[in-house]
Amino acid sequence: MSALPSDSRPPVPTAPAAPASAAAQRPRRAVDWRLKFLLLALVWGSSFMFIGIAAQVLVPVHITLGRMVTGLLPLAAVLLVRRGRLPRGARTWFHLSVTAFLLNVVPFTLFGYAGQLIPSALSGICNAATPLFALLFSLLLLSDERPTRARLAGLGLGFLGVLVVFGVWTGLAGAGPVGMLLAVGAAVCYGIGTPYLRRFLSGTGHSPLELSTAQLITGTVQIGIAAALFTDAPAALPLPVVAAVAVLGALGTGFAYVLQYAVIREAGATVATTVTYLAPVVAIGLGVLLLGEDLAWNEPVGALIIIAGAALAQYRPRRPAPVGG
Repeated sequence: MSALPSDSRPPVPTAPAAPASAAAQRPRRAVDWRLKFLLLALVWGSSFMFIGIAAQVLVPVHITLGRMVTGLLPLAAVLLVRRGRLPRGARTWFHLSVTAFLLNVVPFTLFGYAGQLIPSALSGICNAATPLFALLFSLLLLSDERPTRARLAGLGLGFLGVLVVFGVWTGLAGAGPVGMLLAVGAAVCYGIGTPYLRRFLSGTGHSPLELSTAQLITGTVQIGIAAALFTDAPAALPLPVVAAVAVLGALGTGFAYVLQYAVIREAGATVATTVTYLAPVVAIGLGVLLLGEDLAWNEPVGALIIIAGAALAQYRPRRPAPVGG
C-alpha cells in the first residue's frame, strides 16, 4: 500500500474556469489520469502476489527490509529532481518514526507472515478493510470527524463482510484464520496510522512527497536494526525472489506513491481513494489465474460486502447550492 494515507493528502485547490481559448492552448498530459488510476490499482493489487512469492524463501523481516529500501529509492530520486527538502525538527522526525512503524514496518511484516499461511488473494481481501479501520480510528482520535448514520452503517456492513470472509460459521481453527488475523492486523495498523499522521504531520509545511520519503527513511532504519539483531542473512536468494521484492518495493511502495500523487493532483483525492476498491479485485484475479490459488465462495462474497461497506462509510452527501446571490 501507499506510504501516505489519503487523509494526509493536501486539498486540491479549485480555480476559476479558464476561457475556451486558453483551455485549447493548454498542453494535454501525456498520460490520462484514468490510465494512471488503473495502473495504481494493478500495482497495489499485485503486491500481495509478490509478497506470497517472496514469503516462500525469505523471512518476513527481510521482505519488509527489501521492500523499504527499494521503495525509498524512487521517492528519493523524485525528491531530488523536484529539489524538495526533508524535515529538520526532532519532533517531526519522532512522529515520522511512529508513522513509519504503524504504516510500513508492522503491516509490511504482518503481511509477510500472512503470505506464509494464506493465499495472496485472501491477503488482498483482508486489506480491503483498511478504509473501515481508518474511518473507525479517525472517529475515535480526530475531533473534526463526526459519526453519521451512513458512516456507522458502512462500518457495520464492512465488518460483517470481514466475518463472512473468515467464515465464522465454520469455526476458526487452523492456519488460515491465523493468517487472516495477521492480514487484518496489518489493516488495523493502517487504520491507526492514518489519523495519527493526519493529526501530527499534516501541518508541518512539508509536501506529501517530502514527508513520505522521510517516513520511509525512518522505517528503513527501524527494520534494518530489527533484521540485524533478530535474523540471520538468508542462505540463498533465488532470482525470482529478488525480483519479487524489488518489484514490490520499487513499484508497490515507491512508484505507486508517485502515481497516487499524480491521480490526486489531476482527479482529486476523493477519486484517488476509490482505488482501494479495485486493488482486492486485482489481487483475487492474479492469485487465482497466475498462482492457481483456490478461494472458498464466502471469501469473494465477503470482499464485495467489505467494499460496499467502505463505500457507504465514505459517502458524503452533496450540500445543496445556496439559492440567490
